[in-house]
Amino acid sequence: MALAHYRFRLGAVLAFWIAYVLTRPLGASIGDLLSQPKADGGLGLGTTTTSLIFLATIAVIVVYLSLTKRDVETVSLDDELDKLGELEEA
Repeated sequence: MALAHYRFRLGAVLAFWIAYVLTRPLGASIGDLLSQPKADGGLGLGTTTTSLIFLATIAVIVVYLSLTKRDVETVSLDDELDKLGELEEA
């Protein structure tokens, strides 16, 4: 999805929803693996511990992105002026 977003200029919203739909079953499977009893093939951590693991993971990612700003797209003034010029010509 990241490749499609950056290489083929796939819209950010569409890329998000496609990634969400494709990865949601994976997250559910990982959650099941962590929370289910060992007798059923899981790791036996339970739902509370599994939820705390996911919460901590999400919090770390949010803090990291907030501090580094790696998810912020920068747009140059020249690019914006070129877009405005194209709109005025149309």
